[in-house]
Amino acid sequence: MIRFEHVTFTYPDAAAPTLVDVDFEVPEGELCLVVGTTGSGKSTLLRAVNGLVPRFSGGTLQGRVWVDGRSTETSPPRELADVVGLVGQDPAAGFVTDVVEDELAHVMENLGVAPDVMRRRVEDVLDLLGLHELRNRPLGALSGGQQQRVAIGSVLTAGPRVLVLDEPTSALDPAAAEEVLAALTRLVHDLGITVLMAEHRLERVVQYADRVVFVGGPGEGVVVGEPSAVLATSPVAPPVVELGRLAGWSPLPLSVRDARRAAGELRTRLAPLVPAAASLPASGSASAAAAGAGAGAGAGGAVVARSEGLHASYGTVSALRGVDLELRAGEIVALMGRNGAGKSTLLSHLVGLKVPGRGRVTVGDREPHAMPAREVVRSAGLVPQDAGLLLYHDTVAAECTAGDRDADLAPGTTRAVLDRLVPGIDGRAHPRDLSEGQRLALALAVVLAAEPPLVLLDEPTRGLDYPAKRRLVRILTDLAAEGRAVVLATHDVEVVADVADRAVVLAEGEVVADGPAREVVVHSPVFAPQVAKVLAPEPWLTVSEVAAALDQLAGTGTGSGPGSLS
Repeated sequence: MIRFEHVTFTYPDAAAPTLVDVDFEVPEGELCLVVGTTGSGKSTLLRAVNGLVPRFSGGTLQGRVWVDGRSTETSPPRELADVVGLVGQDPAAGFVTDVVEDELAHVMENLGVAPDVMRRRVEDVLDLLGLHELRNRPLGALSGGQQQRVAIGSVLTAGPRVLVLDEPTSALDPAAAEEVLAALTRLVHDLGITVLMAEHRLERVVQYADRVVFVGGPGEGVVVGEPSAVLATSPVAPPVVELGRLAGWSPLPLSVRDARRAAGELRTRLAPLVPAAASLPASGSASAAAAGAGAGAGAGGAVVARSEGLHASYGTVSALRGVDLELRAGEIVALMGRNGAGKSTLLSHLVGLKVPGRGRVTVGDREPHAMPAREVVRSAGLVPQDAGLLLYHDTVAAECTAGDRDADLAPGTTRAVLDRLVPGIDGRAHPRDLSEGQRLALALAVVLAAEPPLVLLDEPTRGLDYPAKRRLVRILTDLAAEGRAVVLATHDVEVVADVADRAVVLAEGEVVADGPAREVVVHSPVFAPQVAKVLAPEPWLTVSEVAAALDQLAGTGTGSGPGSLS
């Protein structure tokens, strides 16, 4: 169905080709997962399938790409619209109408589909993606995850034979992601649709893949094969695969179910021990402990921000209902919940972008919505879901220079933070030409460089690969150790397990859980990380915790006996 024949592609003025001698085939009715590090060329490969690369990107493409027997060299994207449906990383950028149902019908109107067929397809997609309650909602009033599902639905109504998806679950909560992936699996298995998908959150999707394409990066080739074979040596792998590597399981598990079947002996060895973080005070992970008495960590830290009886709404839709919350210095708080639960709205109030409907929000001892913008920036920094909203210069270097100037920082400070997140981004590149992960890292660097005491991150790992996430975790840990309060609204349960001291769960605009992150996520069937599910009922969250335990057991020469890892 999809065929790349020795494809090499180079962007205009690029020093090296982004894709080198790419040669593989995806048969009809398969789900092919494209993986690789941030900026490796995954999105470029996807856009070559319908000819957007090179027709709209510019550059030079050697070799040929075939889709359903048509060559992208001779068939422009408009002539492939009935065969290929593409959803990019920013779903809202592709919307052309104002209401959900109109958006689902728009492509069919352009293709001249009969009205009765249009109506049937719209109803089918509404049911398939769980959008029936949103059919009359304005697109601008939807959460990021809801917009993602509408974007997928808008291309499904055209009846394509090939679906190309760039980070389709990145903005979705775990339950919504499972719904979308289940729908995609039905399309593949029952209707024979071919799906080519790039995704960084491999823990969600790898068990559904028939094959994996690993994109090595600029100037390098690709590796194609069975998922377990490719991920056995890949630098990007989900926690369940990393756990399998650590434990020496063969074949490597791709799902929690497979890993649990192999984990009996490992659970027995770990049973007498408890993770080091679990033995810390209730408020403290490693970040809180590192902050120590100097800044006042965890429950003992000074209150940096507070909401009291906070209510907010969008027209007749209630977003927050009486939220009481304190955020303290040296604490990393994960704000979790379903799409539309009110997480982004709460962050917007904390940074002064919205005025409370009822109740009060304070940062320090002042209300942020009443503060001048320059003072707010020094008190609270927010990286929104759409990181591009913070970027307005024409090069990366100019953005970094402006960040230093606006915050009165030493030259090079913002660039140094950027290099800690994602090293090697070309300073001459335009921010809009960066990958989603690189653009996010740039916006994050601009905010973090100003060193505000309250750091707010809305889906900060969207578009980031596993190495970049580990770098982000180290930076957030350092920020907490310096005494800053860090809040990340996220669906990425693996990052929560790695870094959060405390987890706050919102549902329908209300706080339904607030406590130590380990306790909140371990007991949740939705928000538990993969390692917790595999090793339950033992309280392990991450592969690094398990590795430390195995190192201790190896050092003592025993697999039994009570102890606490430290």
